[in-house]
Amino acid sequence: MEKPLGTVGAVITLLLLCTAIFADFLAPYGMNELLGVENYMAPPSTRFWLGTDNLGRDMLSRIIFGARISLFVGLAAPTVATFISIFIGMTSGYLGGKFDLTVQRFVDAFMCLPSLPIVMVIVALVGPGFLTLIIALGVVRGIAQSRGMRGIVLSFKNNMYVEAAVASGCSTRRVLTRHLLPNVMPFIITGFTMAVPGAIISEASLSFLGYGIPPPEPSWGGMLSGRGRDYMFLAPWMAVWPGLALSIVVYGISMFGDALRDLLDPRLRGGVGRYGVKAKKEATVKK
Repeated sequence: MEKPLGTVGAVITLLLLCTAIFADFLAPYGMNELLGVENYMAPPSTRFWLGTDNLGRDMLSRIIFGARISLFVGLAAPTVATFISIFIGMTSGYLGGKFDLTVQRFVDAFMCLPSLPIVMVIVALVGPGFLTLIIALGVVRGIAQSRGMRGIVLSFKNNMYVEAAVASGCSTRRVLTRHLLPNVMPFIITGFTMAVPGAIISEASLSFLGYGIPPPEPSWGGMLSGRGRDYMFLAPWMAVWPGLALSIVVYGISMFGDALRDLLDPRLRGGVGRYGVKAKKEATVKK
């Protein structure tokens, strides 16, 4: 097995995906179902495997439904960021000149600002919610990631096939979409996988600070703040389980993304990532 940690990360990612999709069937109770005064802050037991919170809600059910929120934000925000980075980075890198200079100075100024406070300001002005959080995270990350996309395009724009396309009369849009975009797609895929855990952490951080998914939605970051901190000494499971779930998921997706980058990154020898290196070695041994 070439990447054992990557395999573990793939399993964790698959479990997260299945948990988010089938949360309605896996959760023993509703995510906001009140189970009675007698079950307030009940410790873990055979009935409540992870205990209950200060309102008598089952922690296991809320963590299962929280996986759906984390996965949704973790996929949607990087998707928005990817489209923005592709648009800004490819057009800026390919067109060059004064347009590139103007755009990159704007990107420089934006990258000097801390991303989390910018998202907090946007959410405070517009109001908390799924759509606001996804767009804010996507725009902030997309502008920052456009610098890397621009550098990749600059390394490809002088290749012979691009010059041949321009010489044959292809429009700028066609050169970007039919010749450059397919060649930078491996970088886009690996960048997307590496951005997912960052988006999940950002959502949890904003929810912890009160600028993310508003209650009573069971966001893992929101479960760690508020009453989770107030009762963490009386009912430590209210803070332990959401934090543990967040740590495992971010670790798993990060390991999976890192392994996928090693396998697909065309900058490695062979042009097709680690698989190309392995194929070359096998061919040399056979000779």
